[in-house]
Order: sequence, then structure tokens, then C-alpha cells
Amino acid sequence: MSRAGSLPRLIEAEEFFANPVFSGASISPDGTRIAYLAPRNGRTNVWVRGIDESHEDAVCVTNDERRGIKTYHWTKDPRWMLYLQDTDGNEDWHLHRVDLGAPHEPAVDLTPLPVGSRVLAVEPLRSAPGSVLVTMNRRQMYFDVFRIDIATGETTLYCEQPDLKGSFLLGPDGESSFYTEVADDGAHEFSTVDAETGEKTLLCRQGGPQHPVGVHPSVVTADGTGLLLGAYQDSDDLRLIRVDGRTGEETVVAAVEGHSLCTMGPMSPGMPPTLFISRRTGEVLAARFVGDKPVIKVLDPHFADVYAQLSTLSDGVLHSVSSDETEQVWVATFIHDREPALTYLYDHRTGQSRLLFRPYPDLDPADLAPMTAVGFPARDGLPLHAFLTLPVGIAPEKLPLVLLVHGGPWAHDSWTYNAQVQLLANRGYAVLQVNFRGSSGYGKRHITAAAGELAGRMHDDLIDAADWAVAQGYADPDRIAIFGGSYGGYATLVGVTVTPDYFAAAVDYVGISDLVNFMRTLPPFVRPHMANNWFHYAGDPDDPAQEADLLARSPITMVDRIRTPLLVVQGANDVRVVQAEADNIVASLRERGVPVEYLVAEDEGHGFQNPENLIRMYHAIEAHFGEFLGGRRGESAKE
Repeated sequence: MSRAGSLPRLIEAEEFFANPVFSGASISPDGTRIAYLAPRNGRTNVWVRGIDESHEDAVCVTNDERRGIKTYHWTKDPRWMLYLQDTDGNEDWHLHRVDLGAPHEPAVDLTPLPVGSRVLAVEPLRSAPGSVLVTMNRRQMYFDVFRIDIATGETTLYCEQPDLKGSFLLGPDGESSFYTEVADDGAHEFSTVDAETGEKTLLCRQGGPQHPVGVHPSVVTADGTGLLLGAYQDSDDLRLIRVDGRTGEETVVAAVEGHSLCTMGPMSPGMPPTLFISRRTGEVLAARFVGDKPVIKVLDPHFADVYAQLSTLSDGVLHSVSSDETEQVWVATFIHDREPALTYLYDHRTGQSRLLFRPYPDLDPADLAPMTAVGFPARDGLPLHAFLTLPVGIAPEKLPLVLLVHGGPWAHDSWTYNAQVQLLANRGYAVLQVNFRGSSGYGKRHITAAAGELAGRMHDDLIDAADWAVAQGYADPDRIAIFGGSYGGYATLVGVTVTPDYFAAAVDYVGISDLVNFMRTLPPFVRPHMANNWFHYAGDPDDPAQEADLLARSPITMVDRIRTPLLVVQGANDVRVVQAEADNIVASLRERGVPVEYLVAEDEGHGFQNPENLIRMYHAIEAHFGEFLGGRRGESAKE
């Protein structure tokens, strides 16, 4: 345990990035069992145990030895469980069935899709408990909905996507009474669908660029008579509204002044949900909003009582919950900056609770660094929100700083436990995560201010953030590094090309080097949905003038400016940012004789998952920063 003025123990990367001992817990519909993820054969697999049993009594019901399982689903039939898996990070997700009564039997692939096709969504069908509705692209460009009988695997077309830019929104009983599509002007249009004729009648329109990755949330109400949408209306903040399916009248369901709905859940599996949905009724229990800490707005009276009790279990913020069908027994997981995913079992009938598990029981929160929300203006006056993590036991003065840039760019950083932040802080670095313009969660003005600003004001925001840390006395201006993944990798490469003398070291993780090649090599079914994101914010490579501008903003065309020590990390199976994006930047540097370290994992995609690859990558990162910033190094990174 660390004390003020003394350094915490040096925590090896293996402790931060090994598989969690436990994670992803949920309770069965009947409330008798708990499922969760735990290691077996070096990979996370699904385990099931009785609600009062321990891990020693649990049964491992999946047998994956290649890539850890992250997403699973209970079914109404206590015999079956479902899970999703791709191949080495290629994102060709398949839905598999396991027999809980015969867990050693091989899993059954219910969706034997061709290469390049994937399962996009899995939803229970309330009117047919033995079936699920699965959205997938058997037709490569179209994501149709299929009904799959879980027991037999029989698959039938349920709802066909009629247009590349549109899709049906299915109600709780699987009815397709609403339709959404992107209009020619980029607006998101929502229509009702006549059950007999199929005729569509426009219900409402939501703006386009302020919803760059779609309108989230966008679901049919539990009674099937309306829609729940994320909408700005006359506000700069994203609210949850209800649109009446008959009249089009809009009613605000949840709003928090000065805060926007958090849309990270729909954007990335494993992130906290935007809406907490009742397993019993399908109604919204609560909504999540963005803030210095996430804000939970409770909407359901019964859940208000439950939430009040859950809130006494942790000084963090609720991440996710699951309940039995009576909504009396709950499994709850919490966000905290120094405690990864504490998970509790709570019985509302008795008021009793107990800790189920800590994912990393050997990590002492006292050795970890607190994350603090900070704010400052960009050079053009736009308010910027950020999170600063300072190392424990070191005076916060003229520290080496790592500017950690999130992906998207329409994602956002938030107050939470972050293993890479904690590793860097443990090595003696200040870590600054800025929600630059274009980041979601901070209002319509903030997100739309990024249009046309790639390698422009979006980059200026990062420099302004680092300059702020220097001006506050936290950061040494001669020891600033930049590190990011995906868009954050692009931002890293922009950092060492547009401002080649600013950074002392840089790490590009699955980052874009050529905007034109990046857009042209995305999966083909993505292109019809790019109008409000990449085309609006960056440009359309099929337009010659815009193509020229995209190339001018691409690091590959400015590669001769790079002189910052650079580490490049790439997954060979990345279908979002293909390996050529990394190969080309590395080859160009090596042709010029500029030192660059390059790591490629053959069994990873857009972001590493297997622990041996994560550990290898973070050993390389801590060695890289240790050499050029002067921080501490773990024993493995010294080898």
C-alpha cells in the first residue's frame, strides 16, 4: 500500500492485462443461477453456478481456446445459453448455442455465415420464447432479421431490409410497425408502417451530423405504440424523448440540464448501457448521462428503491444490472476509477447483499491513481472537458505527460477504471484524456464543431490540452508523449507530422495513416451509412476535390516530417483499419532510415483482446516511454 510521498509498488503489466478472474456477471431469468466470464485454457469462457454457490461449484459451459468470449445471452429455456464469437478479431460474429446440461459437448454454430458476414444483434422474441431474432447480413450489403429456433437451429427470414440506408424497428412482440432511414439530405427519418399495406408514413425527423453514428437510443416503446429516441430538440443537450406513434407528439422522458445522454453503450459492446431496461416489463428503468462522473437518471419507482440500496454498496457509479423476472434479485456492477468492476448480488426482498467478485483481486486501490475531471477552453473558446490522472507518491510538478487520445472520433473518455491509464500512472506519468471537439456526450455544438477539422482544430484541441497541463505546472514541456488507438492512432500520427517537434515519443495503435485508403477499405456494407460521419466530417474520397483534401490531412502524405520516436501496433485481421495503414507508414519511415518499432499480432483485429498480445504490447509501450520520457519500467519491460 502506498503512502503520501512514497511510490506505490511497481505493478507489472501482467497484473493489469491478464484475463480478469471474474467479469460480466448476470442472473438467470428464474433467479436461480449466475453466469459470468472466467479464465479457462488461457481464455475467458462462460461459467454457470447456483446463486448461493461459489466458483468451486461452478461449471464451465463453453470451451473456447482461441479467443476469449465476451458476450453471452441467457434464454427463456433453462437448457440453452447463447454466445457470440468471431475469428481472431475479424468481427465476423457468429451466434453459438451451448447445452447447459451437456457443457462438454461442442457448441453449435446457429449462424454459419460466409466470410465477410456477421451477426449484428440478438434479441429475444417475447411471443415465441424458444426463438431469438438475429440481425445478420447473409446478403452482404443487407442486414436482414431472421428468426432462429434455439433448440433446432431452424432459421427463417423474419424481416427483410428493403433499402441500404433503412431498417425496420421491431417492437416487443417482433412487429415491424416502425421504420428508420437516412434521407438524401442526411436527416434520420422515422416512419410508421401500416400492418396490412406496408405503407410508410413519416413520423419525425432528427438531424444528421449531430448523430454521426446514428440516433441512439432508437427503440420501440414497451407497449409498441411509440419510439424512444435520443434527441436534441431545442437544446444543446441530448435528451431521451418519446415520440407518439399515432400523433408524432414528442415528450421528454429523461433530461439532465447541462448533460447529454451517454451513447457509448450502443457504439461499443461492453460499455455501460445508455438505458437500463426492465426484464419484466421492457420499460426503461433509468438512463445514463455524461458528466464529470456518469449521472444515472432513475425513471421507474420500483427501481428507485432498488437503486437507493445499490448505491450504498459502492462510492462508484452503476455500470450495469441484471435481475430475475420478478426484479427482486439483482446483480450489479459498478464503475470506479481505482477499482475495476466490483460486482454485487442484492436481494430486494430481504435487503441483503454480498460481494460476488473483484475482477483483479490482487490490485490494491491504494496503489492506483485517482482520475480527476478538469476543464479549459480551446484556443477558439470552445469548452473542453478532460480527465487528468496523476501518479501516486510523486509531486505533481513537471511530470512526463502522456496525452491519451480516444477513438471514434465520436466516442468519449469518462471517469472509470482504465488499465492503460493506471499502468502509465504507475510508471510515473501524468495522463491526460481530452474530449476534443467531435467527441460525443458534450452537446450538439461540441460534436458538430469537428466538421472539416481533422488534422485541424481537432488536433489543436489536443495541443491546447497539453499546453494547459504545462501551464498548470503538471507537465514537463520537454517530456510529452501522444498515444491513441483507431482515430486516436490517426491523431498520434497527425501529432508527429503536423507538430513534429512537440512530442518526445508517440504510440500509434491500429491507427489510420491514409484517410482515402481507410474509407475505401472499410467493409462494403458500411458505405451507405457514412454520410453523417466520415463523409460529412472528413470528406468523400470519390469526389476529386475532397479526395485531395483528405490526402492533405493524411499522415502518410506528411511522413517525411516525422522525427519523433514512434511505436506502431497493428492487428493483422483488422477490418476497420487494415494492416496496410500501418505497413505503409512503417515502410516509408524505414526507407528514410527513421527508427520505428513495429508490432503486429497475427491473431488480433481492431484492438487486442488476447492477454499475451496485450501484455506484449504494453511491455513495448512502457519500454518505449521509459526510454524517451524517463519513467519507471517493470521487470519484463527491461528485458
